[in-house]
Amino acid sequence: MNKKTVKDIDVRGKRVLVRVDYNVPLDADRNITDDRRIVAALPTINYLIDNGARVILVSHLGRPKADESGKADQSSVKKFNLDPVAA
Repeated sequence: MNKKTVKDIDVRGKRVLVRVDYNVPLDADRNITDDRRIVAALPTINYLIDNGARVILVSHLGRPKADESGKADQSSVKKFNLDPVAA
């Protein structure tokens, strides 16, 4: 059984959820130091847009530590915000 790709599906007018790996390295000023993961996702994203899909991207950035209750430590939440990789 062959795996399907986005090119095997009619995406016109459909919402397409894409899990992208934007967990990229950042410097001390939160500038991206290596954008290869972002660039690697562009052909898929562009194909979907060019073929009429409404694209929703899902990713994460880093691994925030949990506090005693198991929730993300609020002091580190901003550090892991996706703003540096969002357009």
